[in-house]
Amino acid sequence: MTSTIAVIGKSGNGKTTIVKALQSIIREFFPDKSILIIDNDLSQELAQRFNLTINNTVYGIRSGKHEYNTGIPKKMTKQEYVEWALEDILTEIDENTEILVSHLVASKDCICPITKIMNEALVKLIDRYDFVMFDCEYDLKYLTQLVDYPIDTTLLITKPDSKSLQLASKIYESNKKYAAAGQFSIILNQLKKGQENIVQEASKTCSLDILGVIQKYDDLEDNNSPEGEIKEIMKNLYSRLNLPQNIEYKRS
Repeated sequence: MTSTIAVIGKSGNGKTTIVKALQSIIREFFPDKSILIIDNDLSQELAQRFNLTINNTVYGIRSGKHEYNTGIPKKMTKQEYVEWALEDILTEIDENTEILVSHLVASKDCICPITKIMNEALVKLIDRYDFVMFDCEYDLKYLTQLVDYPIDTTLLITKPDSKSLQLASKIYESNKKYAAAGQFSIILNQLKKGQENIVQEASKTCSLDILGVIQKYDDLEDNNSPEGEIKEIMKNLYSRLNLPQNIEYKRS
């Protein structure tokens, strides 16, 4: 059974860093489990954070602009072709982790045949993995335009200033229908020392319990390794996520 995580929020709030930290945590907790990361953010920054340059995308398949890594097999149905093409653009991050970049997606009301074919192919692909993480473009609506798949945990990443919190509240309200069947939580990122009272304020503003907070990079103990510090914070928060748990870690 596939466990799914979507990370949403305004660009620049730290979504990609959180996704990378979660991937590392899952690899540590479940070294034998397979992971698929889907970069659903138009910036395509996630692949770069793994030191990858990826030009072939789901949009490339949809638009016919994809340059295939291998020759196209003959005598395939359209469904078989799209499924094969998705396999062709998967990129390996490590032994059990692969990444897929979506780029542009179809509009929600698109009724062209490729939209249905692509959705079915992506669902089939996702079903193969133990964990699938989505680095999303702003909210879940854009993700649903890529693939219709239930999300177990949605994390809304926001900075702890009033403008960002107001935006987070709007994102939360507009995304409830997409996340209705799963956990939907907020993480406050880049919290400065002395701003601890903002957590209570944020709870009221967003009408949602705050899952956790991450200090501003300059306030972290190891300024040379903010990603390492963030991973440790997310590791402590992992037990509160609606995801498979590592019992041995919880005992320790």
